[in-house]
Amino acid sequence: MFSDAFGTDSFLLLTALLLFSGVFVAKFSSRWGIPALILFILVGMLFGSDGLGIVYFSDAGTAQTIGIFALVIILFEGGLHTKWDTVRAVAVPSLSLATFGVLLTSLMVGLASYLLFDFTLLESLLFGAIVGSTDAAAVFAALKERNIKAKMGATLEAESGTNDPMAVFLTLSLIELITTEGTSVWFLIPTFFLQMGLGIIIGIILGKIASFSINRIKLDSSALYPLLSVAFALATYGVTAFVGGSGFLGVYVAALVIGNSELTYRYSIFQFNEGFAWMAQILMFVILGLLVFPGELFSAPIMLNGLLLSIVLIVIARPIAVFLSLIKMNYSVKEKLFISWAGLRGAVPIVLATFPIVEGLENSQALFNIVFFVVLTSALVQGSTISLVAKKMKLVGPKKDVPHHSIELISMGNAKAEMIQYQTNQESAVVGQKLRDVSFPNRANISAIIRDNEVITPYGETEIHAGDFLYILVEDKHKEDLKKTLEKRVKRSKAKNKEKGAYF
Repeated sequence: MFSDAFGTDSFLLLTALLLFSGVFVAKFSSRWGIPALILFILVGMLFGSDGLGIVYFSDAGTAQTIGIFALVIILFEGGLHTKWDTVRAVAVPSLSLATFGVLLTSLMVGLASYLLFDFTLLESLLFGAIVGSTDAAAVFAALKERNIKAKMGATLEAESGTNDPMAVFLTLSLIELITTEGTSVWFLIPTFFLQMGLGIIIGIILGKIASFSINRIKLDSSALYPLLSVAFALATYGVTAFVGGSGFLGVYVAALVIGNSELTYRYSIFQFNEGFAWMAQILMFVILGLLVFPGELFSAPIMLNGLLLSIVLIVIARPIAVFLSLIKMNYSVKEKLFISWAGLRGAVPIVLATFPIVEGLENSQALFNIVFFVVLTSALVQGSTISLVAKKMKLVGPKKDVPHHSIELISMGNAKAEMIQYQTNQESAVVGQKLRDVSFPNRANISAIIRDNEVITPYGETEIHAGDFLYILVEDKHKEDLKKTLEKRVKRSKAKNKEKGAYF
């Protein structure tokens, strides 16, 4: 645990220093072309006993708990920002990668470790299971605001959001086979489908309950709605895990449902969860950095073994698993190669590697160190070259237009009104029209227009351009009318011009 030399005041100061370090690291990671998780981990190593010696931390159980909590927050935030229309088109291939692909990767890496090292067959397969899945935290962070082709981004995000259950199932099952005599592999198979099924069902149910509650419950402060969303995220994981389902899958599915529903205080909820997810990432990777001892990690045997297994994972196992998982699924060779390269490893394998330590398995520390080295290699080599590889393979999409501005309406709940954000594009029916010519429902008014990150005060002669962010103030009771009006306009435009409309 943390050194007893630290009192409460010192602990709070240390926490502040770690957060400061994490924030500045996040700022410069993209400029340096290095994934943020690598730098967060290095911060942890720097503060650890083999670094500056400020903190001594060796409690794998605590690290495991913090890691699971952080992964729930990160998965929830990633699911909130995922558009269902985009994911639906890649649902089948993503699930194939998340199940069959993870199984194939785990088997191939496990057999390679069995041939290379002195692990038993079950220990080798356990290692393969731990590194078999891609990591949601690493993938979401790597793809955020990068102009990767939409199909590729959606496939990778959906895979990383849904493949944790397979990796967790394989890891726990193999630990049970190692520690418990007489355990049958065939008995474990139905358990996997039960976990997946419960995760999806409970995620959908609690996601709908959360959306309904956020919209119907009138709270005294708007700041409570983001907290309510986090409470539902944690409750979804807890309830799903309690009944024997996959808590991670339940959280991701619930977030998909919530994020694609009409929400009161939508942007406050999204902004809060984005900030909370960053804090969770910083905390998780710094703690994992504290847990590892660089003197052991960068020893010659660990580095050699880790490098060999990284090559097997990145160059052989992952590509074979991707190509076999995506047979006859309308992906080109270039797209499959890119998906293979962008299968980042991150927090999930490191957190899973703490399970054997907690269980007291033989060779668990060596396994943890090798897993850690493989994750560092994957994040550093693959994570820093995703944009370059996408550009070389011509899989770059349109630049993501992410608004870096916000407009808040004070006492929105008491006023029974909401500020709706509507982004136009080249195919929007309202583009090219002046505001006085657009027929909005009664009690719906455009309060501001953001164009090229500048605020434009709207008046009757203002013309709407593609890419504008329209902020429309509307009473709650007229919100559905406004939505229907916008959708009708888009549909009429599609019928007339055979084009797609803007999104709302």
